[in-house]
Amino acid sequence: MLRGGAASEASTYTAPKPAGYYGNAREDLVAALPRPLGRTLDVGCGAGEVGRALRAQGASHVAGIEIVPDAAARAREALDEVAVGAVEDVLGSLSGPWETICCYDVLEHLVDPAAVLAALREAAAPEAHLHVSVPNARHVSLLVDLVFRGTFGYTEWGHRDSTHLRWFTRRDIVAAIEGAGWRVISTSHPVLGLSRPLDALTRGRSTEFLVGQWYVLAART
Repeated sequence: MLRGGAASEASTYTAPKPAGYYGNAREDLVAALPRPLGRTLDVGCGAGEVGRALRAQGASHVAGIEIVPDAAARAREALDEVAVGAVEDVLGSLSGPWETICCYDVLEHLVDPAAVLAALREAAAPEAHLHVSVPNARHVSLLVDLVFRGTFGYTEWGHRDSTHLRWFTRRDIVAAIEGAGWRVISTSHPVLGLSRPLDALTRGRSTEFLVGQWYVLAART
């Protein structure tokens, strides 16, 4: 679910979204970030909830990029600086470099995510970390919709949000991040929950189809 993310066309995000669409704090992801956080940038900062979590975890400076003006206005209440617009257009207006960059549910909304990943690397400090989350394109629900329902199954929000332009498997997102010059440290995913026994039975092979998202932690090389 995008918390308001970056894109090249603001009109993509003018339709009303469900309550909470711009307010997901992603505290589990923030908790997994390497410390110290230092100067942080939240790309697609929405209403600033991730920024609030970053500050609570010790970030020395928190900036955000948000394309939806109303959400950006709320983010300004908590963040040190917020740039309104597409990340491709406004990244250079912020006071980098950045030691921690969060890209949570953003890349799938972009026309050219590879170019944005490369630009973020240029804006990153030496030894900076990048943390990304994207929907898993191999999730079994997509197969069910395609085979049994005959539809791709776009929805207002979630795994197949109607504003998604790009789709990534674990291999795809790793390749995209590495192709932009980052060094991937690890990949992970949300807690498996009820699917954990099947994951154990298949020695992890079923994970590729059971998790809704992939998380990737990378470092600037």
